[in-house]
Formats: sequence, C-alpha cells, structure tokens
Amino acid sequence: MSRAAFVVTALFANAGAASAQNVAPPVATPAPGQVLVTGTVPDEASKAAALARLREVYGAERVVDQIAVGQVVLPANWNNHVQKLISPNLKAVSRGQLKIDGTAISISGEVANEAQRQQIASDMASSLNSSYTVNNGLRVSASEQGLLDNALANRVVSFESGQATLTPEGKRILDEIAATMLKLKGRHVEIIGNTDNEGLRASNVSLSLARADSVKAYLGAKGVDDSLLTTSGQGPDRPVASNATAEGRAKNRRIEFRIAK
Repeated sequence: MSRAAFVVTALFANAGAASAQNVAPPVATPAPGQVLVTGTVPDEASKAAALARLREVYGAERVVDQIAVGQVVLPANWNNHVQKLISPNLKAVSRGQLKIDGTAISISGEVANEAQRQQIASDMASSLNSSYTVNNGLRVSASEQGLLDNALANRVVSFESGQATLTPEGKRILDEIAATMLKLKGRHVEIIGNTDNEGLRASNVSLSLARADSVKAYLGAKGVDDSLLTTSGQGPDRPVASNATAEGRAKNRRIEFRIAK
C-alpha cells in the first residue's frame, strides 16, 4: 500500500504542476494567486483537516482542492505534522511548492532573502520528529537583469580617450561583472556600447561597437563563455543625460549589459 502524499503548489507566478508518487496532474489550471493542492490521503477526515488548515492560512477563496481519497498509509501522527507544516510563513514563498510524501518533505520556490530561506526550512524541521526529512529547495529571488545592474552599480566602464582600450578602473568593474555573469548559468547577454554626440555619428557608432567588442574579449578572458555574449554599437543614439555638459557626456559614454530575451 502506498504512502499518503500531497503537494501544495502556490501559483503566484507560472509555477509548474506537481508530479509525484500518488499525485495526479491537475484537471484544471488555477489562476495566479490561487493555491493548488493535489494528492492522495486515506480518508475524508485527513482531507478535511488539510483543507481547513490551508484555507485558514491562505483564505478559502484561494485554495483549489484536488485531493483524492484512496488506499494509502499514514505515518504516525501524519495529520498533526501536516498541520504544522502548513504554516503562515509559507505565504512568504512565491512560485512555490510544498511536497509531503510520507515522511519526506521538500519545499521549493522563491523567497526574499537568505535568512528567510533558512528560517522556513529550519522551522519545518523543528516541528517534525526525527523520522522526517526536509529538502530545502528554496532560492533567493533576484532578477538576472537586476544582478547585472547591481554589479555595474551605475558606474561607467571607462576607456582611453577616443579608443577601445580599457582603463584599469574599467577592468576592475568588468572583473565584478564577470563574476556575476558566471552565476547566470547559460544566459545570453548583450553588450551595448554608447558614446556622446561629439564628432561624426558614423565614427561614434564604430567606436561604440569596438568598445563593446573589447568588453566581450575581456570577459571571455575572465572565463565567461563568449558564445553567450553578443555586441552592438549604438553610438550617440541612446543618451541617458544631456550632451550639453561634460558630466552628461561622460554618462553617455557607457557600456550596458542586457539579458537577452
């Protein structure tokens, strides 16, 4: 006889449907913001208890019930442990899934910070007896574009005047960018060169592309897969400040990094 199991999937974004032993795929797709619960328990009392706790935590209107009653076996005090596992701190998890498969517990999804990631799993483990195991698959949410933007931190990758040769400060900034790109795990990034509007536009476009290519070569030398990097030169066409001042022109002579869509 199989173990009792069910999966709670919080669809705050496009979380995938759960698939596990004793868990059938959903027959309907809940809307974003709803919480889908699927799986099999041995009796109506166990089902009612789990649903009541879910509705208490998330609100009755948000819980989509797809729990089945079937020939499964409950571990000792399983219903009590389930009540403890469905706690209010689950609401801090987005695009998440809690899977309770007998005495094996796993949780995945996104949380705001590392402290929250560790606290949720710790609270789960402390509420269970030693026969249960908790697999913490939570991750700290941060957009990949945000990671690149934070690494650049509004600084300008600098070059020798009128050239595509990086300055020492430009290289130091790119060292930080390279470390971030190595964490992006296969994402394609566009390197965009920009200039101010002094001089001929055609020359500026050519210089901006040469600088983007120089950045690509430097990042490749730092271990970034250059097959994931593309370059373009926009010249003076995308200013972020006024070209009427020296300060504005300095801001416009910049390199941008964009996660490719």
